[in-house]
Amino acid sequence: MPELPEVETIKRELSPHLTGRRIAGTTVLWPGTVRGASPSQFIDSLHGRKIESVGRRGKYLVICLDDGHDLLVHLKMTGSLIVGGPSDEPGKYARVIFTLDNGATVFFRDPRKFGKMQLVARGEVTSQLGIEPLSDDFTVEQLKELLAKRKTSVKPVLLDQNLIAGIGNMYADESLFEAGIHPLRPADSLSETEVARLHDAIRSVLQRAIESKGASIANYFRPDGSAGWAHQTFKVAHRRGERCQCHSNIERIVVRGRGTYFCPACQK
Repeated sequence: MPELPEVETIKRELSPHLTGRRIAGTTVLWPGTVRGASPSQFIDSLHGRKIESVGRRGKYLVICLDDGHDLLVHLKMTGSLIVGGPSDEPGKYARVIFTLDNGATVFFRDPRKFGKMQLVARGEVTSQLGIEPLSDDFTVEQLKELLAKRKTSVKPVLLDQNLIAGIGNMYADESLFEAGIHPLRPADSLSETEVARLHDAIRSVLQRAIESKGASIANYFRPDGSAGWAHQTFKVAHRRGERCQCHSNIERIVVRGRGTYFCPACQK
C-alpha cells in the first residue's frame, strides 16, 4: 500500500500537471471507486472546477478545488494516478478518467479496486488524522507522549493513523530497525534515549524514501508510469530469510494482523 513517501512523491510530480487547470470531464468506469455520492453526482460536481493545489495529508492525496471542496484520493493497495495525453489508452485497470482543459488526461488505475475518491468540505476528513511525522510539530516530546500512554506493542502505535499520519507497514519496520527496537516492545517501555532514536529514525527513513521517489514493491507507480527505488535500500522490510547487515537472518512475524520484518539480533 502506498505510504507517506509514495503519496508525497505523487503529490510533487502530479502538482505541475494539475495546478491551475480546470476539470473538463470525468468518466467513472468503476462506480465503487466513488464514495459519498453517485457517479453522476461526482461527475457533475467536478465539471468545470479549477484545481487550486495538490496536497497530501497522511496517505491521502488532497486535490483542492475552487469551490471550497477537496477531492480526496486514497490509493489503498494498488491505486496509481497516471498522466497521459488526449490519445493515450487508459488500459484495462482504469477506474476513473479525468480530462483537463488543456486536453491532458489523468487515469486512476487500480487493479484490485480498493482505492477510493470522495469530495468533501475542505479539511473535513483529514483533520481527524494524527500528526504529520515530517512536520515541525512532530518532536521527540510529542512522540514520547504518544508512546507513554499506550501499553500495546510499539509497531501498532506507529501504524495508527489517528496518532501519526502516513507511516505504514514498510516504513514502520524500517524505522524500528534503524532505531534498534523490537516491534513487540510495549510502547510505554521505551526509554527516553530509545524514543529519541525512534523519532530520528522515522524522519530519516521517510525522508530518504521520498528522495528515492517511493518504494515500488508491487503496484506503486509514479504519475509518469515509472517506478520508485526506495525498496532497493530496505534493511528488513520484505526481506525474510535474507541476511541482515549483522549477518543474522531477517525474520517475519505477524503483529496485529500485519506482516512484520525485523532482525532478532539488532532488535532484541
